[in-house]
Amino acid sequence: MAQFRYGAWDGTQHVLDLDAEALLDAMSDDLLEEGDLLRALQRLFRQGAQNQDGNRMPGLQDLMQQLRQRRQQQLQRSNLNDTLKDVREKLQEIQKTERSGIDNKLNEGREKARTGDIPEQLQKTMERMAQEHQRQLDELPSDVPGQIQGLQNYDFMDPNARQMFQELMEQLRQQIMQQQFQGLQQALQSMTPEDLQNVKEMLKDLNQMLEDKARGGEPDFQGFMDKWGQFFPGVNSLDELIEQLQQRQAQMQSMLDSMSREQRDELMQLMQSLVQDPGLRNELASLMQNLEELRPMDDLRRRYPFRGEDSMNLEEAMQVMQDLQEMDRLERQMREAIDTADPTAIDREMLERQLGEDARDQLDQLDQITRMLEEAGLVERRGDQLELTPRAIRKIGQKALRDIFQHLARDRFGNHEADHRGRGGDRSDDTKAYEFGDPFLLDLRGTLQNSLVRNGPGTPVRLAAQDFEVYKTEQMNQASTVLLLDLSRSMIYRGCFLAAKKVALALHSLIKSQFPRDNLYLVTFSLYARQIQPQQLTALRWSEWEYGTNLQDGLMHARKLLARHKGGTRQIVVITDGEPTAYWEPGHSTPVFSYPPTPRTLQQTLLEVGRCTREGLRINTFMLERSYGLMRFVDDITRINRGRAFFADPERLGDYILVDYLQQKSKRIAS
Repeated sequence: MAQFRYGAWDGTQHVLDLDAEALLDAMSDDLLEEGDLLRALQRLFRQGAQNQDGNRMPGLQDLMQQLRQRRQQQLQRSNLNDTLKDVREKLQEIQKTERSGIDNKLNEGREKARTGDIPEQLQKTMERMAQEHQRQLDELPSDVPGQIQGLQNYDFMDPNARQMFQELMEQLRQQIMQQQFQGLQQALQSMTPEDLQNVKEMLKDLNQMLEDKARGGEPDFQGFMDKWGQFFPGVNSLDELIEQLQQRQAQMQSMLDSMSREQRDELMQLMQSLVQDPGLRNELASLMQNLEELRPMDDLRRRYPFRGEDSMNLEEAMQVMQDLQEMDRLERQMREAIDTADPTAIDREMLERQLGEDARDQLDQLDQITRMLEEAGLVERRGDQLELTPRAIRKIGQKALRDIFQHLARDRFGNHEADHRGRGGDRSDDTKAYEFGDPFLLDLRGTLQNSLVRNGPGTPVRLAAQDFEVYKTEQMNQASTVLLLDLSRSMIYRGCFLAAKKVALALHSLIKSQFPRDNLYLVTFSLYARQIQPQQLTALRWSEWEYGTNLQDGLMHARKLLARHKGGTRQIVVITDGEPTAYWEPGHSTPVFSYPPTPRTLQQTLLEVGRCTREGLRINTFMLERSYGLMRFVDDITRINRGRAFFADPERLGDYILVDYLQQKSKRIAS
């Protein structure tokens, strides 16, 4: 029994307005055509579905389209033409502050020399120092890396300018290094010699661990995290650590690849000027080499064609690059989710960052599809596989029945009225005066009413023979049908296979729901004939290893199945698109195949038609092709068997077969 949990509505819960049966309806054609539940789920996850109100649930394809649109908008809005513009402006401000500070110190020194507060010689020394500093500032290169390199070796005279430069360097180190190591921000805020040594030791241990991994060893990941875990928050395994490092390396490399050659050279020189310690440089270079050796990052790196007008600074460019890389990862995750029909591996937090809360809700809906189908009793797990339940197969059959009868007038469906009432059978709602020999299905109310009309009110109620009222009964007529379904290659090539499967399911559903006493057997035939169960229809797939149209074998199977039933109507319904090309030759262990059909093939098949005719079996043939050979062969069948032949397009095949079944059923009851 299903268990439910209730809670107070707080306005945040998302109401899932999907219906499990509507989801099954959305998959039914794919299930019939492919015979594969996984493929049907894949298409449902990719394309989405509609609920019972006609509202559409987006699929992963829609989410991927949103990602592509957002990526395109970002690329059309921004550019990387001058990512160091703000750094250049800050350097100019630092130099301006330094020059202003130098002038202030010179003016202050001159005033003190004039008043005698300092010796004149000291004032001259100060002026020479100021001239030297002004010269150094004048000779600074025009490019950002050159200016930073020059100012790193420059002895600032103005303390404010010195502080501004130190803050800029810390900011740039954080931006560059934080791009590679999530937890380095705090360590890089001051970058004392002790901090620098810790970073180098961490990188050395990290490179050693990655080298051990590359050689097939089992590195002590937990020991590494116990010592250096503050640099890698949220990482729980070595694989996660490698993935995080590779993603960050790929972001930086993608940004460099997306720049012009001049911009790329300038940024790389800047990065080198920020990391001046030779040991740290070597460890960082080794890290990149080790990551590339463990897994080439070509699929992670990508050149993005920025075409916008908004120039980004370095920090903004790194954030945009992170967003673009996340969108690429999300798209890969979605493609994998479609392949596996399992969206649980898609990063929800990442999706919400990029597309918002609505996108996450849409993904949660998709994620609940399989669970909803399981809870509704439509699919069940057997090991790692999902399979349709008998209830789901019945639902698919009912949908096939609805699809077929939506083409027909409503009054044609279920028209089973009979002109003659008989003894025995099912009780109807109509009544009659009792006659000798009638089943005594007493209508008590009608009987008492007849007595009261005859004798008047009062007690006791006295009954006479003429008072008895009994229910009429409907004549029973049992039909046994074998549906022979052609599975030859031409049925696949001409698009008839799906139509034939839908008809078989619909006919089974019709008989089970409207005529439960009737019998239906399903037999497929190609080179061999095989009986299948109705629950196998959805998973029925064509085999490329079998060829031929062995109608003789199909008729032999049908004759044996119908031999179980001695009374009622017995018939064979054949759905085919070509004349026979295979048959059983007496004494042979395998069927004889020949194309085009030989006279012997047709002769042996017609002999089996004769056997069916002698046993009183009616054969009705539905042709899906108007070829001369097939029509001539079917004419021979109808001449021998006195059955009927129809030509039907695959799209209207169900109309012919189901209506014919109902009409024949009505005629038999009325006869």
